[in-house]
This record gives sequence, C-alpha cells and structure tokens, in this order.
Amino acid sequence: MTSDTNRRRRVLGRFLLGTAALIAAGCSAAPTIHTEGNPSGESKAAAAMPSIEALYTKQEHMVPMRDGISLFTAVYVPKDDSQRYPILMVRTPYSCRPYGPRKYRKRLGPDRQFALDGYIFVYQDVRGCYMSEGEFVNMRPHIDEKVSTADVDESSDTYDTIEWLLDNIPDHNGRVGLWGNSYPGFYAAAGMIDAHPALKAVSPQAPIADWWFDDFHHHGAFFLPHAFNFLASFGRARPEPTTTRGPRVDHTTPDGYQFFLDMGSLKNANERYLHGEIAFWNQIVAHPNYDAFWQARNILPHLKNVAPAVMTVGGWFDAEDLYGPLNIYRTIERDNPGIFNVLVMGPWRHGGWNRTSGQTLGNAFFGAETAYEYQRDIQRPFFRRFLKDEGDLDLPEATVFETGVNKWRSFDQWPPRDVATRDLFLHAGGGLSFDAPSAGERFDEYVSDPARPVPFTTDVARGMTAQYMTDDQRFAARRPDVLVYQTDVLETDVTFAGPIIADLWVSTSGTGSDWIVKLIDVLPPGTQDHDFVRDGMHMGGYQMMIRSEVIRGRFRNSAEHPEPFVPNEPTRIWLPLQDVLHTFQAGHRIMVQIQSTWFPLVDRNPQKYVHNIYLADEEDFITAVQRVYCSGEYPSQLHVLELEDDR
Repeated sequence: MTSDTNRRRRVLGRFLLGTAALIAAGCSAAPTIHTEGNPSGESKAAAAMPSIEALYTKQEHMVPMRDGISLFTAVYVPKDDSQRYPILMVRTPYSCRPYGPRKYRKRLGPDRQFALDGYIFVYQDVRGCYMSEGEFVNMRPHIDEKVSTADVDESSDTYDTIEWLLDNIPDHNGRVGLWGNSYPGFYAAAGMIDAHPALKAVSPQAPIADWWFDDFHHHGAFFLPHAFNFLASFGRARPEPTTTRGPRVDHTTPDGYQFFLDMGSLKNANERYLHGEIAFWNQIVAHPNYDAFWQARNILPHLKNVAPAVMTVGGWFDAEDLYGPLNIYRTIERDNPGIFNVLVMGPWRHGGWNRTSGQTLGNAFFGAETAYEYQRDIQRPFFRRFLKDEGDLDLPEATVFETGVNKWRSFDQWPPRDVATRDLFLHAGGGLSFDAPSAGERFDEYVSDPARPVPFTTDVARGMTAQYMTDDQRFAARRPDVLVYQTDVLETDVTFAGPIIADLWVSTSGTGSDWIVKLIDVLPPGTQDHDFVRDGMHMGGYQMMIRSEVIRGRFRNSAEHPEPFVPNEPTRIWLPLQDVLHTFQAGHRIMVQIQSTWFPLVDRNPQKYVHNIYLADEEDFITAVQRVYCSGEYPSQLHVLELEDDR
C-alpha cells in the first residue's frame, strides 16, 4: 500500500497543484453576473458601430528587442486625442493581419465593444512568425536567470515591447494590459513573469500551460487529428518574413475517422503526407515521453514574480485547453500570494466567450447568452478598472458557471470550501453508487480491437469537433467494447465541484493499453427538446458528457519513464479528469463509461508495448481483453468533491 500511496501523492501533486491548500477559505453563493438587459441587443449594437478606420489610426512598426531582432507590431491609436489611453496588447503566432497601414482589422480587443471604450490597441507577430524577424520556437522555454542580452524569451520580448511603446507611442496613460486566447494565451501568461512595471492587467484566456498535456498529449495519449491538422500547416518552416500561412493537408475526404484509419501506423504520417518537412512533428516523434524537451515547454514552474492583476479565463467544454487555465490560475494563486488573481470558467468551447453567444454548444443549452454576460459584466470591467481606474470591480476569487442547472456561481476560492470528498464506486454488471462493493473478485471485461476503434463522435469531421465534449454518448454505450455504469434515478440533486480522479483497477491481456473514462449526465426519458436541439436529435434520455479524459497506460506511474503492463495482472491507474461544477438533478442518473479506444481523437495504441508508438509497425497492433475490477479487494471508483452549501 505504500507504493500506491506515494503514487497517489505524485499524481495529485502534479495535476492538482496544491488543490488541498486552496480548500481552506470560504465561499459565497451570491452570483456576480447580472442577467438583466438584452445581451443580443448589445451584440447587435456592436455590430452596427462605426468602422475601425473611422475611429482609429493605424501604424506599423518594427520594434527592436534587446538582442537586435525586431518584431512586427501594428498599433491602432484612437483619433479622439482629447484624453490619454491605456495600451491593450496581444502577442500572437497566428498573424496580426491585415498588413499595410491602410488595412484595418474588423474589430479590436477581446470583444467588439472594446473599440468603443477607447484603448491604444497593439498586435504583434511573435519572434519568427509572419513579418517578425528571428527564429520561431514553439512554446519557447522560459529563462529564469538571464545573464546577457542573448538570453531572450517571451517574458523579455514582452518587456522590451512595452518599453518601446511607452517611449514611442504618444498619448498613452502609462498603463498596459495584455491578453490572448489559446496560443496567445500562453504569450500573455509568459509576459506577466518579471513584468514591466507598466503592465497592470493580464488575462490569459484558454492559455497553453504545458504542451505535453495541453492540445497534444493527455496523460501521454496523443490527440492525433488536432496535432496533425494543426502542425501540417502551422508547423511549416518560415525562412523569411511572410504575410501568408502554409498550405493545409488535402484529406480528400470529409471523413476523418476513415482518413486516419487508412493512414495506419503513425509513422505513415511522415511517409505519406508530411514528408519530414514539419520540424515539430519530427520532434514529437523523437520525444515520445515527458523528457527535458517537453519539461522545458511547461510554463507553470516559472509563474513566479507575477505582479499585475490576473484574470484567467477558460471554458468547461474547451476541447483544446482546459488544463491550461485551471492550472495557471492554481499556480499563480499558490506562488504569488497577495496579488489580484481570479478565475472565470463558463460553459464554453475554445474561445467561445468572445466568439459565440455562449447560449448553446452542440445540443447543450445553457439558458442564457453567457458569453455576452461575461463580456459585459466581467471582461470589460476588469480592464477598465486596472487600466483606466473606471468603475467598480467586485469580482470574487472564482466566477464559475454551474452546468446542469445553468447558473453563475461566485466563490471566494476554487475549489470551494464547502465540499465533501466522496467516492463513487463502480459495481460489476453496470452499477454505480456511493456504496463500496462487497468482498469477492468481480470484474467486467471487453475486447478492444485497434482495427475497429470506438469513435469519439457520430459527426463526420476531419478533426476534433468543437462540441464533442457535450455530445450524446448513447452511440458509445451501445458498443460491446465500452463498459457502462450508472446510478439509480437520483432522488436529490448531486453537485460535483472541483477536480475528479478516476481510481481504477484494470488489467489487459496485452502489454500496452489506453484507458478512457467519461462522466455523463443521463437526462430523464421524458426530457423535452429545447429550441436549439439539432435536427434528428432528442433530449429524452440524452447522455451528456460532462467530463472525459484518457491516459496512456504506459505512463500510469511516470510520464518520464514508461513501463509495460504485466498481462492479466490487476493494476491500479490514477486518472485525473480535471475540474467540473455540475449538478446532476433529481430524476437524472450519473453514468460512467470506460473504453480503450477513442478514435481518431486519440491515436490507436498498439496494445502491445513498443518503445515508440509513433514508429510502431502494423503487426504491432493486436486485440486485447480488458478488465475493470469492481471488488472489495480491487475497488474501481471516482474520487469527487460534492458541494454541500445551501446555494
């Protein structure tokens, strides 16, 4: 039991980043979001506002860095020069187009209303991207101790850019804000380390934190279409400054499931499509484990000496970067005591808080236009307060949307204090309850065949769909290679708040295997369809995925040092599923599904241990009998935090 206890501590330490220490203060049930008014009307008004060209004058500059490299920077200055304005900046590897002093962006800032508020907006191509000089390095490693002007990283480039802007752009008020979504969210997070004194407010939104986990690997399992489709274009070399992006792969079919199945072993990706031309794909292949290459691309250990006010934003259904915002918030909270540091989590897809109304996602309906509420009541007030000293800002530590009952909640910390640790046990034959199983060896089993992998969605798509995290899972529940466990009909509401860990006892007849765990809210059979449900879908009996994760079993004890399974030997696996705030209402059921393939979202595990899965041969792929144990000796369970407040 000592080794299991130590393993549990290691997993908790890495993925929860001090969660236990954060459950020590209080919480409040009072919501901070105001739902009065007409968010749709606000959005329409923004769409009808004067053009950016009518309100702003555009400048383009090459801004010098300390090592002599210059970065292309577009600056939009308000034509109204009756006052001084703060600077609001985003640094991006995705281009600050359109290029040319007479060509203007269609909107400025995180959402459309920012252009009316009045800022000096700055967009910058990061080092080595598009029109900036230098060499691009993916998730450029941070340098804690800089001893010469040659020691540059995203923190120093941000500092040097701010210094130049303050010296060369007139009519600013001496304050700078920084924001970014997704990859630019990483640049925002990196820019607040050892920040320039003028940097007063930073909002990393869906930020990449650790590129081993965010986007590409989830507990070591490779998110195939996301990585392949993205890197096939973004990853192409840029020897000279350019205003264009590399071409995309021609899949020749809209059916990603078939495309990636026909690709076969991952080594065929280079041989048939990428031809060795994508440097970062080659680095992924060369570094299949969490070695020094990947460890250097983790910003979390460096998030110290953070002085600006920070508002980290994420979406509960962000298919790309859910790990990043939760763990960046936790790390800043732990390592920078006393600063203004808040978390906002809404019911959104990747970037949905600024790109959609936030009312729906797939078939999920959230009751209100949550993105417009966030923009109006949180995002714009945050920057106004810290960059302009305008308005009152009464943001709690965590503003979090509670799915299942569709309401905003405010907490003095995240996870909230008023939670109780509970264990939700799997019972052989499909049962699920808070009661532990009795003695006696029992298990459920299925045959996993990598030649016929379980699809991750019923949609026909070339890549990872934005809404898969809310998809109906009935299609998977009907597969013989998916185990299904569910509770009786709930008599009272049950609310989970905070991290969830799947603690499984499993075995495989092979030597390598993936394990996918899905937490699902089963709606009552009589649930009525809402106005936004897709054609051909009905909400009665809908199995809505609330949280899901995968672990490549070879990394169950260490992401650095993989190890095979001993065939047919019961083995313990700890799989953090990340956080939720969800209420399973009375009349619903809680369901857990377990499977070993999730295709093509996750590449196929050969199920035979090989040194490097990216180089596996076709004959390495074998079927395997998978068992999940549900006994007193080997209890498989979910460790959850149940919210016990009175709302």
